[in-house]
Amino acid sequence: MLEPEPGNPLEAEGVLNPAAVRGPDGKLYLFPRLVARGNYSRIGIARVRFNEAGDPSGVERLGIALEPEADYERRSDSSGGCEDPRITFVEPLRRYVMAYTALSPRGPRIALALSEDLFRWQRLGLATFRPYDGIEFDGVDNKDASVFPVAVPDPSGQPALAILQRPLFPGTRPEEKASGSASDVLDLHRESIWISYCSTSMADCEPHHLCHFGSHHRLAAPVAPWERLKIGGGTPPILTRHGWLVVYHGVSDTAEPSAEGRKLRYSAGVMVLSKEHPRKIRYRSAEPVLTPELPQERRGIIANVVFPTGIDRRDDLGSPDRFDVYYGMADNRIGVARLDMSKHLPPGALADGRDQAR
Repeated sequence: MLEPEPGNPLEAEGVLNPAAVRGPDGKLYLFPRLVARGNYSRIGIARVRFNEAGDPSGVERLGIALEPEADYERRSDSSGGCEDPRITFVEPLRRYVMAYTALSPRGPRIALALSEDLFRWQRLGLATFRPYDGIEFDGVDNKDASVFPVAVPDPSGQPALAILQRPLFPGTRPEEKASGSASDVLDLHRESIWISYCSTSMADCEPHHLCHFGSHHRLAAPVAPWERLKIGGGTPPILTRHGWLVVYHGVSDTAEPSAEGRKLRYSAGVMVLSKEHPRKIRYRSAEPVLTPELPQERRGIIANVVFPTGIDRRDDLGSPDRFDVYYGMADNRIGVARLDMSKHLPPGALADGRDQAR
């Protein structure tokens, strides 16, 4: 779909991991991470072109949506960045909400921004997460967040803005785990995707109040071999006939050790969450639905990576069970894959059995 433009310094080190969302005009827009030299990232904006069959066939670049400007997006050594956005149109707010990674002086953190038209963005600041059950989220690296498009019940039953997040506690990065022993004890609380809630009334609150989350629930931990080193967020939740569909990423090591250690493989799987109570998993794929196979996925800035970040339900074609998934290819390019939802969920939903109890 998209690769670095020759001679463009803003894309010298890659074009990857885009948000995908329909604009007020009904057209599909991508928001790719544009990486300049020194791993300095901006968030671009592009309009998707479709061929006669309705398949995505290319893009028209439209400029920059977010450039590092806030203190939490810049570092004293002139590095920093705005990275890996996910965008959702949140119906109670009548606004688009972008959750993105701000490469702050303290490390990667989740930041939020609002827009009415996708072209002008209001920064809300860094997301904050209250402690839970002895776990401190403050000061922990965090990435790959996305929000739900409608209010969903929090644990007390009150409607809330919900966010998926995956804190990166020390020792849980895939590079760290790959170098450890297979007998290491899995700390589920520190290995998981979480769902957290902002319970302030969305219709009445000030925008910056949308950054404060609590009432956490541990959603899912690594289970299958293809995700044993780490799982994390992917595409924003999107409603299907079976519930909320989330295409997430999982990391494993390969059987091809190198001089730097074991190589990592990023793949994608699916979860379907309950429509009424999305903290409950209805289905989770035992095997990945997308793995690095193409040359563009196996070779690049980081080899063996498919990284889903954007999803488009093809209502425009009268095909609500068809989803186009936009993803990063080896941290260098952007690809698109088609996912078709079956009329019935496959049997044998995969869950760890412990992430649904609390």
